[in-house]
Amino acid sequence: MLDTVSNASTRFTALSALFDQATTRYLADRGVAPGWHCLEVGGGSGSIARWLGECVGPSGRVVATDLDIQFMDGIPLSNVEVHRHDVTRDVLPAQAFDLIHTRMVLMHLPARDEVLPRLLTALKPGGWLVCEEFDRVSLPPDPTAAPGEIALKTHQAMGHLHDDQGVDKRYGRALFARFREIGLTELGAEARLVMVQAGSWGARLLRASYERRRRAMIDAGYVTDEEFDADLARMEAVDFMMPSPLMWTAWGRRPLEG
Repeated sequence: MLDTVSNASTRFTALSALFDQATTRYLADRGVAPGWHCLEVGGGSGSIARWLGECVGPSGRVVATDLDIQFMDGIPLSNVEVHRHDVTRDVLPAQAFDLIHTRMVLMHLPARDEVLPRLLTALKPGGWLVCEEFDRVSLPPDPTAAPGEIALKTHQAMGHLHDDQGVDKRYGRALFARFREIGLTELGAEARLVMVQAGSWGARLLRASYERRRRAMIDAGYVTDEEFDADLARMEAVDFMMPSPLMWTAWGRRPLEG
């Protein structure tokens, strides 16, 4: 599924509006400072890479990677490098980074549990790994809590499509345990969500995500054209509400060696 520029722009803008403030707080809490070397895996539009570049200053360095780097063009910082890179296959330098961050990357990778040790190897001793992933399963819409909470057929169809593609829809909840398994220390994890309503950034993100997958969901028989259009109209109703997926943030530190 290829993004159109307009669809990707909508999704990246919504993701930044919804999550960048919390993401930067978690990274700041890890102590990111001038002179640090940081890796941003799955840089998207580059908003977090830009923030990191400003934090680490001229004496620091930020490497931002993605499979598609067109949306990171024009980051106006000389200490930010942008590279096309496949984290499941391409080499990462050993013990090179004080901080590695990913957001909404691992859940989409069939080799997700093989990627985490690769990221650990790329951390300096004492370096921090911070990963943020959705949990789309643990808190579904519940009309008994509020009549406006409707389980959209299109949302269920996107879940079926994710299953077909090997997406782990609950991976955010698993991060803490995975970090413990690979030997990180000073562990922590938190989850947060928003209530999606008409006109909100959450609704814009969902709509763009649905539209990106419309043809694939319909061709797979998970939703009809009529159901899809009805759901998009339902999202504009004044009483519409739906809890967003839980966004889990987990952090841990590579042990000091020796």
